[in-house]
Amino acid sequence: MASRPVPQRTQRAAGDIGEHLRTWRKLQRLTIAQVAERAGVARATVSRLEHGDTTVGFEVVLNVARALDVLDQLVRSVDPYETDLGRARADEALPQRVRP
Repeated sequence: MASRPVPQRTQRAAGDIGEHLRTWRKLQRLTIAQVAERAGVARATVSRLEHGDTTVGFEVVLNVARALDVLDQLVRSVDPYETDLGRARADEALPQRVRP
């Protein structure tokens, strides 16, 4: 089964996120091996994540963020109620489903 090409914007975002996680690791003076051990993954996996590999699993991203103590920030960054739109519509009832 052939995989679909990764959109360029997604690749850029993966690279940016990987770079940010690498910077967090370095700010905390941690090695890739230390982060990998704390996250329960292989060193190579952390390295792939830091280099923007889009095939790294979502659980790995979350575990590495937890190991770097930035998981709460990551969760907050996608909280819709932390945005102007989310706050403006906070009192509205969300639909159970969104249909085309």
